[in-house]
Amino acid sequence: MSKHQVRLQQAWQQHQTGNLDEAEETYRQVIEADPKDADAWVYLGILQFDRRQFESSTESYRRALEIRDHYPIAWNNLGNSFRMLGQVENAEQCFTKALSQHPNYLSAFKNRGTLWIWSGEIQKGLKWYQEGLKHHPGEVELHRNLGVIHLLLGNYEIGWREYRWRWKFPGMYRPSTNAPTWKGEPLQGKTILIYPEQGLGDAIQFIRVAKELKNQGATVYVEVGKRMEALFCSAPGIDRLLIRDQPLPACDYHASFIEVIDYLYQSTGEIAWGTGLFSSRSGYLRVSDALIEYWRNWFTRHAESGGDPTNTNTKTPEQCLKVGINWQGNPDHHADVYRSISLDRLAPLATIPGVELFSLQFGFGSEQLAQSQLNAAITKFPSHVDTDGGAFTDTAAILSNLDYVVTTDTSVAHLAGAVGTPTCLLLGKVPDWRWLQNGSSTAWYPAMQLFRQSRLGIWDEPVAAIESLLRKASPA
Repeated sequence: MSKHQVRLQQAWQQHQTGNLDEAEETYRQVIEADPKDADAWVYLGILQFDRRQFESSTESYRRALEIRDHYPIAWNNLGNSFRMLGQVENAEQCFTKALSQHPNYLSAFKNRGTLWIWSGEIQKGLKWYQEGLKHHPGEVELHRNLGVIHLLLGNYEIGWREYRWRWKFPGMYRPSTNAPTWKGEPLQGKTILIYPEQGLGDAIQFIRVAKELKNQGATVYVEVGKRMEALFCSAPGIDRLLIRDQPLPACDYHASFIEVIDYLYQSTGEIAWGTGLFSSRSGYLRVSDALIEYWRNWFTRHAESGGDPTNTNTKTPEQCLKVGINWQGNPDHHADVYRSISLDRLAPLATIPGVELFSLQFGFGSEQLAQSQLNAAITKFPSHVDTDGGAFTDTAAILSNLDYVVTTDTSVAHLAGAVGTPTCLLLGKVPDWRWLQNGSSTAWYPAMQLFRQSRLGIWDEPVAAIESLLRKASPA
């Protein structure tokens, strides 16, 4: 192994442990010493991709391919960067080239399938996932991906079966219990422990299954992270709320929330939507009346002062439509580039007479406010939101006082739906499986309307539809 190869391996180890600055410096030093080192250009391209510098990564991969044309890894990675830039045909050409050079190349099959799925060519994407399985029949990610797409299409028999492959991924959470996993067995007189397996949005959406299991005669234990305790203590059907990493009581079965949805479907042939948990302006999650009243008074004071406590103008909350907006999900989510939007794309909503916009963006994405032309048109909440009572408790109370929420596919969308606030959900051309492929409503949340992209990456049409809805609802 040459000196340069040793340095690249050392930089790659730094890269893998998150020391991106040091890794990049080493990659560039190797390139400076030998501009014809194709491997160094590819390593640099991978680092740029990880930093979401997709344009830069394409340039690095191209430099590598100018040096060495027969380089399937570089072709595959270049295709993936084009995919993230929305350059579908360029990406397809790269994946074709990679597979022509390496016909058994698993990553190229995965990326080629994902390219077409996210482009809205579902059947073409499925074809490449299935082609990959011909070469790699036990590949967990391909099976999981097939499951997700069939669930999106409403093909639940195939979808749930394939989606169960996710449990073969390392790092999937299971609690420390000797009880067997529940797979639809009768629950009368039995105790079952259930828990979230994925993100906060999934936990908020699927905790509804506790009530269904309770209806079947089970004693239901729910295990959650400490920060979600205050919010979930209001969920119906829970006999005992447990905190993760604390000792667990004995139980007869355990299952994740999503597994419960799966096996209830196997038993009944129906998805457990939890429709009976909703009534007018009310869902299955609720915080204390005192907290809701606290934020109702905050809105009243805000309206009376015009947002300025020194203002003597009087205005009642009924004189405006209070609309919460949320535009950015977790940037680390694999599909964030397809589901989040920039704040400025919501600019048409700020032109509606009688509508006041409130930012529901806390944490990542909130920095866009200071950079946006909309900054002055959007009311911000105090910094103490959700800092005292637990995750989402203040937000849930705020949502209960809003007239509408406009949001992308984030945990705020699920919370608004679970609280029962009328919600306008912006969805990319190929949304998460739970929203299905078509339709303007969802059985998961009766007060939610879905506004879908018809063209990949183009948000103008769904935003315009929401603007029209709010104009009609405005009291002005």
